[in-house]
Amino acid sequence: MNIKISNVANLPSRFGNFNVKAFQEGEKEHLVIYAKNLSKEPVVRIHSECLTGDAIGSLKCDCRDQLKYALNLIDKEGGMVIYLRQEGRNIGLFNKINAYALQDKGLNTVEANHQLGFAADERTYEIVHYILNDFNIKKIKLLTNNPDKMNALGDIEILSRVPIIIKANKFNADYLDTKRDEMGHLL
Repeated sequence: MNIKISNVANLPSRFGNFNVKAFQEGEKEHLVIYAKNLSKEPVVRIHSECLTGDAIGSLKCDCRDQLKYALNLIDKEGGMVIYLRQEGRNIGLFNKINAYALQDKGLNTVEANHQLGFAADERTYEIVHYILNDFNIKKIKLLTNNPDKMNALGDIEILSRVPIIIKANKFNADYLDTKRDEMGHLL
């Protein structure tokens, strides 16, 4: 991997006063947001970019709620959020919006991705292993409902899985059911 690493900067936010560090992997730039009191065995959230949810507040997914939950938790427990630039399960914003249009016609999130010629989830996590090694972190408490993330970290020891329980709404209930029933998410 040819990875460039930024300097560390302060990031005061409504969730806490964090440090940030960017990792440039080709054309993708990932961000690590971490507590000033980073634990040696931190709570870690691997969060994939979701412009519609994270920034705009879409109710079709649970991304923003998961990110808010994670940022609040890492501030309290000395953890980190690894924010991966993998929009729309790594199919990109353009294709994600096309998938949304198919969902508007009755397809679920997996069916829509398949209709567009993609796997249900195109994300990869090699960079996470690289990032954790850069921080000299070998053991984590993984904040996730996604078993793929639990299986993707190589020699990083997962001390525990910390679930993220977010209340469904009328716009994302079917989406969450699909994540549980078809993608194996632990909801």
